[in-house]
Amino acid sequence: MIRTTRIRVFLTGVGGQGTLTATKVLAQAALDEGLDVTAGEVHGMAQRGGVVESTVLIGGYQSPRIAHGEAHLLLGFEPLETLRALPYLAPGGIVVSSSEAIMPMSVARGKESMPPFEDIEALARACAEAVHFVPAISLGVQAGASQAANMILLGALCAVGRMPFGLSRLAETIKTTMAPRLHDVNIKAIQLGAQAVCVDNSDK
Repeated sequence: MIRTTRIRVFLTGVGGQGTLTATKVLAQAALDEGLDVTAGEVHGMAQRGGVVESTVLIGGYQSPRIAHGEAHLLLGFEPLETLRALPYLAPGGIVVSSSEAIMPMSVARGKESMPPFEDIEALARACAEAVHFVPAISLGVQAGASQAANMILLGALCAVGRMPFGLSRLAETIKTTMAPRLHDVNIKAIQLGAQAVCVDNSDK
């Protein structure tokens, strides 16, 4: 896959997962690389569990909006939200998503049911050029904190080869935007996320 300096990334998850933090780090990394960046919060809920959607557009886009069929990369922090966001994916787009679900309140209360993960994965593969599901929460724990799942996904995103920068830029941005006590955990997280994608590729 060839890296490009003009790309649209659609991010989706639920409140409490650090989706907006990941958006800010991704946008800042592009800025640190000297690239033009437009970013925005499409839909956000302050309370834990609410849907959060955001965008990062790199390469001179004027609007932060991404319409259906325009996202080159879909970064999903929760598989059900990844499923809901598939219409945003452009032809030839790539999905990078957590494989670990966070049960919505309606499901926890027995009012609704979630589709099996296998069905979500199959639908994603039918829409995308490539799909990478990684156990982001579990890998975050391995890095040192479950909250680092968002950085696991950023590392995985960089590893698919479409972003105009790699892990070294992401690591430098983490050092300049986060408190020093968070550096080691989050840098380890992006490395584990990248490794997960490399393993995924080697299995095919």
